[in-house]
Amino acid sequence: MIHLKTPGEIDTIARAGAILAALYAELPDQLRPGRSTAELDEFAESFIRDYDGAEPAFKGLYGFPATLCISLNYEVVHGIPSPARRLAVGDIVSVDCGVKRNGFFADAAVTLPVGEIGEDVQRLLDITQRALEAGIAEARPGKRLGDIGAAIQAEAEGAGYGIVRDLVGHGIGRQPHEDPQVPNYGQRGKGELLRSGMVLAIEPMLNAGTARVRTLPDRWTVVTADRSVSAHFEHTVAITAAGPRILTQAYQGAVMTAGGVA
Repeated sequence: MIHLKTPGEIDTIARAGAILAALYAELPDQLRPGRSTAELDEFAESFIRDYDGAEPAFKGLYGFPATLCISLNYEVVHGIPSPARRLAVGDIVSVDCGVKRNGFFADAAVTLPVGEIGEDVQRLLDITQRALEAGIAEARPGKRLGDIGAAIQAEAEGAGYGIVRDLVGHGIGRQPHEDPQVPNYGQRGKGELLRSGMVLAIEPMLNAGTARVRTLPDRWTVVTADRSVSAHFEHTVAITAAGPRILTQAYQGAVMTAGGVA
């Protein structure tokens, strides 16, 4: 069942999303060669809990043990932070995180470089971001879910990249995962009708090679089947009469403070 959100509820999600935006603004300076992914996770949990009433949404969710999903290079999603996993120059780091605050969830992901990366890898990151933007642009009342997927698919396949089909975006609100599912491929004019009040986590995952993926024995980490690099970007987006509203960015009209979001 799809749960439509009121304007007040959308504002509440946006305040949670603003914490994620602030966290991601800090992350590039934290991605230092030699730093462990466990240290990044500790930083993120402390950062989130510094905001009154905010808590990491992923820690303990379905048994996941950490605040961040940290996936390196050919890892697509759901990488588990570890003291033994250390960053190196040339890595790309996909970070997926959620925040719960005042009973509502926000979810976002970003893929960042550690130092300099090759032009081919930078192109993958750029196209994945562009695909996300194309999908968000379709998140309007009267459109269909297939319009979002088709826009993402056109950007990805036009650039020659594989679109992960085994994993999809989703609705979000009082639960971290709600209906509907939001595939990163589709046909225009097909699928669920988009309505004001729907809130979606739109999250293209693009691979430099094959679209196929597999899950490692830890039962969490999803990797590309051919070990090609993968990028992942995500925003939580509200569908409104005025157009798509990205909720995982700085909260307009509010003052961000370490201790709360106004």
